[in-house]
Amino acid sequence: MSATSYDGYEGLNRLALDRAGQAEAFDAIGDRYDDAFPHKEGQLASGAWLADNLPAGSRILDLGCGTGLPSAHQLSDAGHRVVGIDLSPSMIKLARQQVPAADFHRLDIADLRGGRLGGPGSFDGIAAFFSLLMLPRAEIPYALGMLHDLLRPEGLLALSMVEADVDDFTIPFLGNSIRVSGYLRDDLRRVVHDAGFDVVGEDAYAYAPSSTDVPPEIQLFLHLRRA
Repeated sequence: MSATSYDGYEGLNRLALDRAGQAEAFDAIGDRYDDAFPHKEGQLASGAWLADNLPAGSRILDLGCGTGLPSAHQLSDAGHRVVGIDLSPSMIKLARQQVPAADFHRLDIADLRGGRLGGPGSFDGIAAFFSLLMLPRAEIPYALGMLHDLLRPEGLLALSMVEADVDDFTIPFLGNSIRVSGYLRDDLRRVVHDAGFDVVGEDAYAYAPSSTDVPPEIQLFLHLRRA
């Protein structure tokens, strides 16, 4: 059982306007995103773990799907039924063009409450690659609790975050500004455990984007099972 049920939680709505501002930044970035972040070995490896450890034809949520590359494409090619959501209209447009076999929706994470894309237990797996870092820390445990509820028993979550001790911190990003949060790895393990997940695997990658305004970072990839 997750520590926090999303059904009664209203806090994920309180920064909706601010998150819309974040979406505008990604709209402006558009198809430059994949050019700026061409090396995604960690994300591909984590996606392969998710694809290989779920039954054929599993229903997978790609949270913050972006352009659909590489994760929605990878999971769809593996024979799974992918449902992607993103708050950026331009990202959703690109994803639909690049991964026509998947189902994409322009939604905020808060919109998943109340069974919008299926109620509790409606997904076999979830990919959340660098999507929860767009939330303030106060919201991340509740978001994880919601994802826990959306997964079937023993469902799988592939989660990635940047290792950083920051909360709702503004950074330059491809000529725009976005706000991000992060954890040191021991703190991240504690947060996912408290949300009702077992850590079954973990990887870390040093990553330097092909951009002069974003410093090198450590990317953490956790492989989680709903407890």
